[in-house]
Amino acid sequence: MIAFQVEARDGAARAGLLTTPHGLVETPIFMPVGTQGTVKAVGPDDLRAIGARIVLGNTYHLLLRPGHELVKRRGGLHRFMAWDRAILTDSGGFQLFSLAERRKLSEEGVEFRSHLDGSSQKLTPERSIEIQEALGSDVAMAFDECPPADAPRAYLEESLARTARWARRCRAAWHPDGPSALFGIVQGAMDEGLRRRSVEEICALDLPGYALGGYSVGETPAEMHAGVAFSAPLLPEDRPRYLMGVGSPDDLLHAVAAGVDMMDCVLPTRCARNGLLFTSRGRLVIRNRVHAEDDGPPDPACGCYTCRTFSRAYLRHLFQAKELLAYRLNSIHNLAYFLSLMAGARRAIREGAFVAYAREARAGWEQDEEETG
Repeated sequence: MIAFQVEARDGAARAGLLTTPHGLVETPIFMPVGTQGTVKAVGPDDLRAIGARIVLGNTYHLLLRPGHELVKRRGGLHRFMAWDRAILTDSGGFQLFSLAERRKLSEEGVEFRSHLDGSSQKLTPERSIEIQEALGSDVAMAFDECPPADAPRAYLEESLARTARWARRCRAAWHPDGPSALFGIVQGAMDEGLRRRSVEEICALDLPGYALGGYSVGETPAEMHAGVAFSAPLLPEDRPRYLMGVGSPDDLLHAVAAGVDMMDCVLPTRCARNGLLFTSRGRLVIRNRVHAEDDGPPDPACGCYTCRTFSRAYLRHLFQAKELLAYRLNSIHNLAYFLSLMAGARRAIREGAFVAYAREARAGWEQDEEETG
């Protein structure tokens, strides 16, 4: 199904190659989030143009709408969304964490009410794997529980044990000769002892890859960076390491420095829809009046379609007018920037210059623009 090889190292940072049934993915890589079978506001042609090799789908959302059986009848998620490159599907665990008021947790799984129509639904480790295999993703994630960072120690202990039991059930339900490689998820909040225990329990399952979950759920950035720096090197050297739901450009560089290979986050597209652009010169608030007559591109160092074609003045006009094109153009740029940042990291690792690369990138961000109206 998949193969992974580390091809270069610079300190703990790694440059590698992930081989999937739908093509090669160079790592470290940022993965655009396509929760409902689409990366918001952009099409597959846009994603190919900016160099995306793998995107995410989500078990919870695709179960509720349009339903995994329907997607399977349409030939699987790749065909359904016209995306011929790799797909990773999240198990739905994080969405159920975020819908705590609508769920009932038990050893069997999670009962919840749909946020769409209030209908009663249930996800178990076995059902999560069944859904992801029906979708036909290249990488399926084990079903886990993601507790908040400030949960009491007793609850973290209970949650960690349950996640390990659920992971074993996912392993038993998974078909290794099927379409999807199964990644296990390490939890443990900010507790190093729990993280180490979780690594030992999850990695004992000998899965094709492993993820760090439970970060960016309420802790400070400094706490998250320290936690990832501790946990990532504990994962097997010869398997891909995935940091889930993180983050900002600075978070990505911290993760790469810790030895993480794969990352995802809704941040670039969400910020794009709110008029915030990430650039080599820092964050740019396109709605600000200062851009009303600025004929320059959003980022002179960026070669994406948006920056090649349109001015800040035009993008501001679109955003102020609430034109839908604003969301597409802003999203193309933000995703292109995140992918370009990772492409630069890969080159720097191969050249033994990652520390200098990260320092130079951060120096550019010191010009972050404040919202002024």
